[in-house]
Amino acid sequence: MPGPRSQSATTEAASAPEKGRRALRSMTGYAQAQVIESGWTLRISIRSVNHRFLDLHVRVPDGFEPLEPRIRQTVRERVHRGHLDLTLYHELAGPVAVGVNEEVAAAYLQAVNSLRRKFEVRAEPDLASILRLPGVIGSPIASLDEQLERLEAAAAHCLGDALDKLDRMRESEANHLREEMSGRLRTIASHAAKVTTLAERARPAFARRLEQRLKELLGETQLDPTRLAQEAAIAAERSDVAEELTRLASHVQQFQELLSGTSEVGKKLDFLLQEMQRETNTLLSKTPGNEAEGLEITQLALEIKSEIEKLREQVQNIE
Repeated sequence: MPGPRSQSATTEAASAPEKGRRALRSMTGYAQAQVIESGWTLRISIRSVNHRFLDLHVRVPDGFEPLEPRIRQTVRERVHRGHLDLTLYHELAGPVAVGVNEEVAAAYLQAVNSLRRKFEVRAEPDLASILRLPGVIGSPIASLDEQLERLEAAAAHCLGDALDKLDRMRESEANHLREEMSGRLRTIASHAAKVTTLAERARPAFARRLEQRLKELLGETQLDPTRLAQEAAIAAERSDVAEELTRLASHVQQFQELLSGTSEVGKKLDFLLQEMQRETNTLLSKTPGNEAEGLEITQLALEIKSEIEKLREQVQNIE
């Protein structure tokens, strides 16, 4: 028995087990595939957009409902996140697509002529109208029910082809996202390194500001050097951002490693962004004073927050 004739390049990826790790994929894509089998043309289109989970909507024509469970199972094996709209179309193909059932047409004409005589209607029957009546136009090939087994195999072939195309498009989209997100990670790392330098420079200025503030509060009262040193140490510890910067650098590294790895990392990336945002907020709350270093640290931290928000928007589209 000859297999279905595909109008697009086919691959074995739809039926063979996946080898190795899956590439990073976006959740945005569109694909379409078509096959011809037993006088029928089958076409499957798939449209995918981002979603927290797999939200699959399948539409099949009347008579093809038995194929839907297998379609759903196949898609779930290949796609794990995203809102997918999958539609199966069918139509008769080739020169055998149209046939006239002469017996049915003759019965309609006989009924029309009988009515003409009975009601003395002189108008001739309209051939185009006769052809539009149910059962007049049909197909000389076997009925859909008789062909469903063959069509199921053809639909599976067509679906595999469409999913292969969808994967290629989603991987291509993910490559663009990876490049853009990697650039933002480099910006965050660069800003964090500048903050580290500025924080070291800001410590003496912070100590001087603390001493000046205490003198203003105590007036002429003599400051105890030991107590001043203790207060300075406590305040310096509260404003030390080294721990936040270390964790931020670790999150950036983990984020980059996930981007270079496999698919289905979207939720992990989103979690890392939440942690990066938390560290940046703490960094801002600890930024000391209104000196030049403090203002510059604040500006850099705000720019880091902006980059994190842009990353969050992009991560929403990663599977």
